[in-house]
Amino acid sequence: MSTETSQQQALAGGEWLIKESNPFDTFTPEDFNEEERMIMDMCHQFLKTEVRPVADRIEKQEEGLMASLLEKAGEQGLLSTAFPEAYGGLGKDFITATIVNEGLGAGHSFSVAIAAHTGIGSLPILYFGTEEQKQKYIPKLASGEWKGAYGLTEPNSGSDALGAKTTATLSADGKHYILNGQKCWITNGGFADVYTVFAKINGDQFTGFIVERGFEGFTQGPEEHKMGIKGSSTVQLYFQDCKVPVENVLGEIGRGHIIAFNILNIGRLKLDAAALGGAKEAATTTIQYAVTREQFKQPIANFGAIKHKLAEIAIRIWVAESGLYRAAKWIDNKEHELLASGASFDKALLGAAEEFAIECAILKVFGSETLDFVVDEGVQVHGGNGFSDEYEISKSYRDSRINRIYEGTNEINRLLTLDMTLKRAMKGKLDLMGPALAVSKELMSIPDFGSGDEEPFAKEKKYIVNFKKAILMTAGAAVQKLMMSLDKEQELLMNIADMAIETYHAESALLRLIKLTEKSGKEDAALINDIVQTYIYDAADRINKSGKDALNSFAEGDELRMMHIGLKRFTKVEPFNTKAARRRIADKLIDAQKYAF
Repeated sequence: MSTETSQQQALAGGEWLIKESNPFDTFTPEDFNEEERMIMDMCHQFLKTEVRPVADRIEKQEEGLMASLLEKAGEQGLLSTAFPEAYGGLGKDFITATIVNEGLGAGHSFSVAIAAHTGIGSLPILYFGTEEQKQKYIPKLASGEWKGAYGLTEPNSGSDALGAKTTATLSADGKHYILNGQKCWITNGGFADVYTVFAKINGDQFTGFIVERGFEGFTQGPEEHKMGIKGSSTVQLYFQDCKVPVENVLGEIGRGHIIAFNILNIGRLKLDAAALGGAKEAATTTIQYAVTREQFKQPIANFGAIKHKLAEIAIRIWVAESGLYRAAKWIDNKEHELLASGASFDKALLGAAEEFAIECAILKVFGSETLDFVVDEGVQVHGGNGFSDEYEISKSYRDSRINRIYEGTNEINRLLTLDMTLKRAMKGKLDLMGPALAVSKELMSIPDFGSGDEEPFAKEKKYIVNFKKAILMTAGAAVQKLMMSLDKEQELLMNIADMAIETYHAESALLRLIKLTEKSGKEDAALINDIVQTYIYDAADRINKSGKDALNSFAEGDELRMMHIGLKRFTKVEPFNTKAARRRIADKLIDAQKYAF
């Protein structure tokens, strides 16, 4: 299969920070095989023929419409791409599932409904259910006959999911758990048939339950009126002495957090994929407007200020895409490795997603913020028209905003990025101490200016190595200085996370460029080179700023001055004409009249 790359030097979660990646072992969208490209086209076609013609009706939440669209998607196999064939799925790999998430990402409220159904609405049962539960629910969820939803959030527990107040008490005859409480912001809640709901048994045993529509004592509130994704069903769920059969306990009693947090790992990567699909569509909308809108007797696309915006939109999308598929392949490889060692289907994918939980958090932040940037600049390019409901971009702008909140807020994901990295180091899964000590020794030495660019991209590779040193220096000093109080320094943790998010994506983009240049030649990859050089040049400044803010918050005197000198050294890049590069990128977009990379 052409999507498979060498796994000789497979990286563990977080190891990209301390080890060099081989570009030719890095999976990129250029490696999609024919079937994967067809599936992407099929998703685009589904949006074009089934979803966009009824977009206004979806926004008005026409009764039964969203449910019928999910059923149509089920008929085409789009709900069950990666479900095992034994339960009515297509049994495809993780890359294919990611492609489906991207391909359907530009469907506004429909994208939200299908992502919730195929993700949090179905996966808890698929990965944690008993064989009986899987046989009962998954085939119907896979076909779209039944729709899925997920009840975790409560009025007073959002990011603090374990602070939930919903209770579950065993009935006197031992046949049911009696649920009492409420859940809010439940996507697909208004029409779903099956809900994964979390409640506490005996006040502290956080546990998952499978609740069906129609269970006695289970009701729901009216549809919420939201700023965006207006066509997505969002309701509150109420449990008043709701009787749930004991056989509907999901997973182990008291281990509901394992379900909740593991499902979120996969959900974060999938959200990044959907955001990418939405960003590409919004980019095309914006480019087409810039080409056709005339001011001062010429298309606004001719103006440098607009070219800058169009190019930056394309740069961020291309970089986001590079980061996404690199990590998706890591997860796919790890899943196959675990399956080969005898793990069951559910344990294999959960183990793979958990291994790369750091990367999933990084992707979620970058993908959601890329989409936000693209739609915001899209509105700006549209000018006053961008503020009108008649233009698609205004809907994209409103719909985008939720992505930085759900699947864990971006603040939580930033904090998790460093927290999970340090925990892996403490468990001996990631050797941060050795590289961090090496960097602190290097600070005391004379800088190595190298002996020129012996090989292609030697300079850029050095930049990435140095960005990593900047992270290791800053994080290492922070850990040493603050020890047990580090978790209370959230601003500092978020600064270091931002350095990591930038570096991971800059490296992913460079690896893809090197691979592409080797395959297509320098000339054909010239515009991609412009994209990557511009991104790295700008990322250096952003990493420098985050690093300075971090260091200034805990160091002082000679130590601070020394680390500032180190940071400057590690984020130094040669001058690069980003204006000319952006103009070349923009001209390609304008010529193609769409996102063309």
